[in-house]
Amino acid sequence: MKIFANALALSILLALLAACGDESSSSVSPEPRQCEEQSDDCDDASSSSEKISKNSSSSQKSADKGKSSSSEKNVKESSSSTTTKNSSSSVSGDKSSSSVKKEESSSSAVKSSSSVTPKSSSSEEVKQSSSSVVASSSSVTSSETVKSSSSKQNPWGTEEEWWPFSCNAFGGCLEFTDKRNNRTYKYLKFEGKDTTGEAATIYAMVENLNVGEMVRGYKDQKDDSKIERYCYDNDTLNCLYYGGLYQWAEMMQLPFECNSKSCADSIKPNHQGVCPEGWRLLTYNDFYIIVNSNGNTHGVEGVRSSFGFGGYNTTGYSLVGAGYNWDYSFERLNESTYWHYPQEGSIGNNTSFVGYQGRTSTKIGTQSTYKTHGFSVRCVMVE
Repeated sequence: MKIFANALALSILLALLAACGDESSSSVSPEPRQCEEQSDDCDDASSSSEKISKNSSSSQKSADKGKSSSSEKNVKESSSSTTTKNSSSSVSGDKSSSSVKKEESSSSAVKSSSSVTPKSSSSEEVKQSSSSVVASSSSVTSSETVKSSSSKQNPWGTEEEWWPFSCNAFGGCLEFTDKRNNRTYKYLKFEGKDTTGEAATIYAMVENLNVGEMVRGYKDQKDDSKIERYCYDNDTLNCLYYGGLYQWAEMMQLPFECNSKSCADSIKPNHQGVCPEGWRLLTYNDFYIIVNSNGNTHGVEGVRSSFGFGGYNTTGYSLVGAGYNWDYSFERLNESTYWHYPQEGSIGNNTSFVGYQGRTSTKIGTQSTYKTHGFSVRCVMVE
């Protein structure tokens, strides 16, 4: 009987263990909120900390542009720091843990410099047809013939609607002609408050700069003897409407090597850079003045164009979704825009401090990122 009782107890115990089983623990990370949508997790420009969208901790770009390197990972950002999270389900063990992917909106993937496969010249043909569109002197240099496909049209309607966006609300735009290529730019007076709360007035262009010789998007702007620019999708008509895209050293008109080393000592007050004579590069303080100018009550939405970029444009600044060249790949036309400030980033000598806006942004966006990314340029009059 004793043996039977012990056997019965053991059977009951084994049955209980089988019913319980082993539970595997799992951790689910929430999807990151996108900085261009300006959630509370994204960096406000008034904060002392900056974020960097890092492509590789070991290098700024692949040494051999013709080869694809390790796979990409998402950069998850918090309000105080940038945390790189690796996905074990998509990254094989033999690939570099340092390669990451820039945080982006769900509608477009932005490639990292450690994983992008640069396009060959055979696949980078300029989008054009035998017919050419010659724009007026107010929008393009008289010596430049703009070629594009026949389906390419002004993204903002008629010339009257395009120029000057909403300058009519301010009595019309002022005009300035760049003697380097005879292009005429529109600009406005912005009366607002600076970062200290003091009243301030500046005159700033209400369109992106467009000057220089176009280079293909997979190349660096490394010829220090001339001004170079990217045109989105290697199409000069995009430069006409959206302006050129410039690496940091090109924008600053400093040697190309300044993209990979610190050239802080070469940054001057009222730094002219690639801007015309009598003009200087836009600073963060300038942008802050513009956001808080001309009676604007819509925050950053008041600086964005109402032509498909989610803004009210109550300031007249007419910021457009010019896209960018991120790691030698064009991304997010009409969805977002970035611009380098004449200031180096806080994380590494190969980074710059930048501003950005997406079509749904609600705050002034800033971060640190690589100097070799091609971004838009705005200029401010020197007084």
